[in-house]
Amino acid sequence: MIALLQRVKEARVDVGDRCTGRIGPGLLLLVCAEPQDNEAVADKLLQKILKLRIFSDEAGKMNRSLQDVGGGLLVVSQFTLAADTSGGNRPSFTGAAPAELGRRLYEHLVRSARAQHPVVHTGEFGADMQVSLVNDGPVTIPMRM
Repeated sequence: MIALLQRVKEARVDVGDRCTGRIGPGLLLLVCAEPQDNEAVADKLLQKILKLRIFSDEAGKMNRSLQDVGGGLLVVSQFTLAADTSGGNRPSFTGAAPAELGRRLYEHLVRSARAQHPVVHTGEFGADMQVSLVNDGPVTIPMRM
């Protein structure tokens, strides 16, 4: 799985005129499944995200995790993270999982996140979404499992 993690002061995702998810301080997770991924990969990614020490402690050092600070998690599917831009001027997205697998793994990740963390909101898989955020730091971390 490919993920882009952003520490935020706030973030929201809208589909049309409807807000599907909104958080205050926490993490915005943009996530893309790849064809070889499975639930074990999604679980490993989630464990890393929940425990990643990227929030400041009292001394100002990045030493606290999302779980430590009790921040929100906004999970948004984004197949374009698998873009291959090596040929021509139009990206290829053949590196992204087929829609059925992508949806299954996205929904698994969200269910698991909700079982392990108190504040989890989402976008809408496969929808045209508008994502707004105030990046904190900025802290933006690409991840691949």
